[in-house]
Amino acid sequence: MTTNNIKSESIERTVFPLLIAISFAHMLNDMMQSIIPSIYPIIKDNYGFTFGQIGIITLVFQMTSSILQPFVGRYADNHPQPFSLSTGMVFTLAGIIMLSFANNYGMILLAVGVIGCGSSIFHPEASRIAQMAGGNRKGLAQSIFQVGGNGGSAAGPLLAAVIIIPYGQHSILWFSIAAFVAGITLLPVGRWYKAQLHKIKARAVAPNPSVQALTPRRIHWAIFILCVLTFSKYFYMASMTSYFTFFLIDKFGVDIQVSQLCLFAFLGAVAIGTVIGGGIGDKYGRKYVIWGSILGAAPFALALPYVNFTLTIVLAVIIGFVISSAFSAILVYATELRPDKVGMMAGLFFGLNFGLGGIGSAFFGWLADKTSIEFIFQISTLLPLLGIVTAFLPNIDPKRKISNVRPDKVN
Repeated sequence: MTTNNIKSESIERTVFPLLIAISFAHMLNDMMQSIIPSIYPIIKDNYGFTFGQIGIITLVFQMTSSILQPFVGRYADNHPQPFSLSTGMVFTLAGIIMLSFANNYGMILLAVGVIGCGSSIFHPEASRIAQMAGGNRKGLAQSIFQVGGNGGSAAGPLLAAVIIIPYGQHSILWFSIAAFVAGITLLPVGRWYKAQLHKIKARAVAPNPSVQALTPRRIHWAIFILCVLTFSKYFYMASMTSYFTFFLIDKFGVDIQVSQLCLFAFLGAVAIGTVIGGGIGDKYGRKYVIWGSILGAAPFALALPYVNFTLTIVLAVIIGFVISSAFSAILVYATELRPDKVGMMAGLFFGLNFGLGGIGSAFFGWLADKTSIEFIFQISTLLPLLGIVTAFLPNIDPKRKISNVRPDKVN
């Protein structure tokens, strides 16, 4: 894919080559991030860490990935930075190299913090570009972008099982190649974005009557509800991504590699469900997707801690598939509520994604030390029940038409 080919696509249409490029970079980015929880069993054994210390590692990573994101997004709303995506990969590259050679707890915390900063720089502007390239199909565009990240998150544990676990911590250095490839891939994306900036003022978003009818207080309330839904999803996801391997090892006595493959199956189902959810949201509405995604996963989540090994994996795959579409729907719903603050909304909800996941991981790690791994899975399965608050979201049109206006008519 060349820059000229990307430029030739009208910004009014869905620019699939660019979406594929940015999704590919997202896959590499999140693949590198996902090796952090994948190596927990190794570093726990090598350095004698407690579950609480494991939770703090995730907390540092998720907080550095989340705190900066709303500020990055808000700044980008007013001062777009087309090449910030490649800059984020430079941070990730540095963090990967540091993590491969870290030999104590402090160095591990610093390394994951640097990787988290790279993610914080990457996500808000990447989400904005994905929505721009999506044209009128923003849900599909967000899902294509998101599925790259989910696919990378699924591939991380698999690669950890075949590379890092057999060859040790230093083999993490091989993942620096992914950071380099992602940075190069994002350069033409940045050039496309830069070329489109002068066209933005010539475009106007037709007001959504359903959103216009909402008072500012009602909009703020709807955003709060979306935050609650994000909490329910990512607190639950924290228990799965950080401790599912430990749960399988503790309850069923499987080895590390088998547990990593099971985590891969769960995250692979998450990737598949993400793509399907975006298209459904464009066609039928985001609210219905959120309903079915979070609350729909509850029955399966409630049963998971009490079944045998085979059914545990089957239920984990079903949960991953069902719950995965929520984030794309939540993010696009939020940007429809505040179409003038796409970057800030993307930063806010990506930030909540990482931040709540980190807090959840630290909390469940502390709770596991006090009780047991099996107990935290019994507690965390209640979280998808919070999907019931979707009932308080206003019904808004899932589609907004884009209209062309003359540049001299735009204020």
